[in-house]
Amino acid sequence: MNGPEEVRARLEETGYLVDDGLAVACFLALRLHRPLFCEGDAGVGKTALAAALAEALGAPLIRLQCHEGIDASQALYDWDFPRQLLHLRAAEAAGAVDADRLEGELYDRRFLIARPLLRALETCPSVLLIDEIDRADDEFEAFLLELLSEFSVTIPELGTVRAQVPPVVVLTSNRTREVHDALKRRCLYHWFDHPDFARELAIVRRRLPGVSQRLAEQVTALVQTLRSEDLLKPPGVAETIDWAEALDALGASEVDAELAVATLGSVLKYREDAERARGLLPTALLGA
Repeated sequence: MNGPEEVRARLEETGYLVDDGLAVACFLALRLHRPLFCEGDAGVGKTALAAALAEALGAPLIRLQCHEGIDASQALYDWDFPRQLLHLRAAEAAGAVDADRLEGELYDRRFLIARPLLRALETCPSVLLIDEIDRADDEFEAFLLELLSEFSVTIPELGTVRAQVPPVVVLTSNRTREVHDALKRRCLYHWFDHPDFARELAIVRRRLPGVSQRLAEQVTALVQTLRSEDLLKPPGVAETIDWAEALDALGASEVDAELAVATLGSVLKYREDAERARGLLPTALLGA
C-alpha cells in the first residue's frame, strides 16, 4: 500500500473504520515490517483490526490466543508423538535395523505440528494476531522478543526456519497488567480509545445496515451515556453493536425503557453495572 490514505480506504472496504492515527500506524507497520501493539479496553476493535487487515491484504489470519501459562510448545511447534510411535512400530515390524536412520525419520518435518507462530513464519503472506498478550506471563514475553526481532526460529532437529517475508503482526492487550517495555520497544504502539458519538454511530451503521437509523442513534447515545458512569466494565463498541442487533432482532425500530432493560445482558456483563443502568435508563432515554 502506497500511503495511509490507501490503508484507510482498503480497511473501510472491509467495513472497518479507522482514524488518521490508526491509518498511519497500520501503514508504518506494513512498510517497516514492525509489529503493531494495540492497547485499550476490551471491545474497542483491536482484534477486529487484525481481521480487517487480513481481508484487505488477501492474506490468511493466523491467531494465537494467549492465556496464563501458555508456553513455546503451544505457540510455536510440537512433535506428533502418536504418529511418531506408529511409524516406529511400523519400522520395527518391517525389520528396520538402522537406529540412526530410524531416529532421523522420527524427527522429519511431516511429524512436526506447526502452531500459530511457526505457521505464520511459513505462510507468506500472512497476518499474525497475538491476542491478549497481557494474559501471558513474563517468560512467554521474553520468548516473543527474539521471534519478533528476527522473524525466525531454530528447531534443534530441523534447523532454522526464517520467514521469507515477515508476517504482519498485531499484538493486542486489554491492559489487565503492564506489558514489559522490551516487548513494546520492538513494536509500533497505538492506543484504542472509545470512539466519539459520530464515529461509533458510523461503525454501527456500517456493521448493521439493516438496523433503523433511529435505533442506531439511540443505542449509540445510550452506550455513550453508560460509559460516562462509574461502571465496573464500561461497554465497548462490540457491545454497542450487540445491543443494537439484539433490539433489532426483537423487531424494535427505536428503544423504549422496557426493551432496554430486557436486553441489558447484551451490553453489560456485571450484575452491579446492570442494576446501576436500570436506574439511569429512563433519564438516558429522554436524552437519547
